[in-house]
Amino acid sequence: MKVKAILRSLFLAYLLSGVCLLLLALLVFKLDIGKGPVTVGILVIYVMSCLAGGFLAGKILRQDKYRWGFLVGLCYFVLLAAVSFAVQRKWDMSFQHLVTTFFMCLGGGTLGGMLS
Repeated sequence: MKVKAILRSLFLAYLLSGVCLLLLALLVFKLDIGKGPVTVGILVIYVMSCLAGGFLAGKILRQDKYRWGFLVGLCYFVLLAAVSFAVQRKWDMSFQHLVTTFFMCLGGGTLGGMLS
């Protein structure tokens, strides 16, 4: 039951990420916004997706909600980093960006679990 709830929460988080990233790509294409707003938009999408996944995990599991939200954020980050590395065949992320993304994903998932 717990693994299924975590997987369901991760599916929601990645589905939300995909839709929001497609909308962000459309905005970049149509409005030609700069690199700064795009970077902020991507980070906001990561946090909101982890928050939604953590919220769903907390609602489904109903005990230790923040821990399950934390786990969703951690799994989201690990899968995100693994896919990024696999697609590019090299590590293209600075250490500062890696740490920032890590804590944003964990924080979003944990906050989502606490709010559920």
